[in-house]
Amino acid sequence: MAHKGKKYREAASRVERRPYSVEEAIAKVQDAAYAAFDETVEISMRLGVNPKHADQMVRGTVVLPHGTGKTKFVLAVCEGANQKTAEEAGADLVLSSDEAVEKIQGGWMDFDAVVTTPDMMRGLSKVARILGPRGLMPNPKSGTVTPEISSAVKEIKAGRVEFRVDKTAIIHAPVGKVSFPADSLLDNTRSLIDAIQKAKPATAKGRYVESVYLSSTMGPGVQVDLTSLEVK
Repeated sequence: MAHKGKKYREAASRVERRPYSVEEAIAKVQDAAYAAFDETVEISMRLGVNPKHADQMVRGTVVLPHGTGKTKFVLAVCEGANQKTAEEAGADLVLSSDEAVEKIQGGWMDFDAVVTTPDMMRGLSKVARILGPRGLMPNPKSGTVTPEISSAVKEIKAGRVEFRVDKTAIIHAPVGKVSFPADSLLDNTRSLIDAIQKAKPATAKGRYVESVYLSSTMGPGVQVDLTSLEVK
């Protein structure tokens, strides 16, 4: 891979293969970032769950205290008085389900999140095959299908992050940008980990959090010492 070139190897040489306290890990990630753009800082958490079992699926949302550093384009799908409410809450585009379906079927996908009211789901089901694989289909569990459409829009705009364990039992999620102050990245990281801890399935046995790594978009992974996170 191209990004495993000289700059990557140089950055990786600055990171020892050992666990760092979360504060040290954040400093290492910031120090090792070398791309010409403001890289996203991401967390990878391996969990002691079996995602093949529905009762061990870990998913949820959390509003990061300092946001993600990325402004999301939010499409609100609703009708009547809800349209004005969604617009006032900061939705970038407000459409009825028929209008949204027509645009999406026509190939329009210039949005980062879709929020909708429960009554619009029947109409939106026509584009579930398009939105689903991209992780954009509204879902009550992720708070994107709700009668309280204004709070859903506000939360996403404020930096709400959705997390979901993948089939290899790992959660990947952003916690900010390399340019953020280290304290902001620390607050965001702790908030996300706390939310994942609270989402622990009752059926999960043994150690829940097996490993945590932080990295920037292009940089090497830095292992975090679990005792510095007080994870269980």
